[in-house]
Amino acid sequence: MRWAEERWNRVVAGTLIATLLLVGCAPAAGASDTATPVAATPNRTATGLSAATRAAATPARSAAASDPVAPAPVASSGVTALALSAWTGGIDVYRAGVFTTQKTWLWCTAADIQITRNIVFHRTDHTAASQRAYFSWMRVHNKYTLPLSAGVDAQGWAAGFQHYVNAGYKLYAHKTFAEALRSAVIHLRRTNRPVGITVDHGNHAWLITGFTATADPAVGASFKITSVRVVGPLWGLQSINGYDMRPDTRLTPAQLSRYFTPWHYAPQRMLWDGKYVSVQP
Repeated sequence: MRWAEERWNRVVAGTLIATLLLVGCAPAAGASDTATPVAATPNRTATGLSAATRAAATPARSAAASDPVAPAPVASSGVTALALSAWTGGIDVYRAGVFTTQKTWLWCTAADIQITRNIVFHRTDHTAASQRAYFSWMRVHNKYTLPLSAGVDAQGWAAGFQHYVNAGYKLYAHKTFAEALRSAVIHLRRTNRPVGITVDHGNHAWLITGFTATADPAVGASFKITSVRVVGPLWGLQSINGYDMRPDTRLTPAQLSRYFTPWHYAPQRMLWDGKYVSVQP
C-alpha cells in the first residue's frame, strides 16, 4: 500500500480520508459471475527492488515457527483444515489482543497479515519489525512493477496470506458486491480464518472477521447475510469517514458496500478493474 499524497493534502484540509493504495492482480479471462480464484503467480523481477533488497526481504524458510516473521505452518486445504463449529447464527474470530495498528501509512496489508496471524495462531505480536518483514516480502511477490510508494499489490498481498498464514488463501475478483460477500462468508465459516477485502476502490485493505446470517453458509445456499464484522488497521492512526473504525465493528451489508467497492487504479489500467477484490481462505 502507499499513502496517496494528493489525498493527504485533502485530509489535512479535513475533506477526505487518508487511504493507502493497493494495486495488482488480474482475474482469469472470461471469469463468470461466481469468480474463480485468481492465480497468484509471483513476478519476482518486477518489483523495483534491488537483488540485495529482495534477498534481505525474504525470511529464511528454515526459521523456527516461534519467529514472528517465520512462514506459518500450512494445511493442504483451507476448507477442510478446521472442523466446523456448531452453528449459532454467526461467527466472529476476532478477540481482544489481536489488533495492531499499521506502523506506517504504507503497511496496511502487512498489518492485516499480522492481525490474521494473531487470530489464527493465538499470538499477540504487535511489532513494527514483523510488519516491515511482511511488507518487504510481499513487495518481492508483486505482480506489477510499482514504486516503493505504491507498496504491495493484490497479488503480493495474496502471496503474503499464503506464505505467512495458510496455503489455502486465494485471490478472488467478483463482478458484484453480493457475490463477493457471499463467497467471503462461506470461506470464513468453513475455515474460521479472516478474509481480506480491498476497500475504497483498492486504496486500502481491511479484514472481515465475522458475520451473522439467517442460515449456515457452510451447509447450503439458502442464507441471507445480516451483518459482518470488520477490522481496519488504520484505527489508532486515523479514523475519518469510517477509515478506519474501531476493530470488530458490526456493519450491515448495505453499510459495508460503502467501503468494499470495485477496483479502480487511475495511474494504470489493471485487468481486474471494476471487480470486487478479496483474499479468501
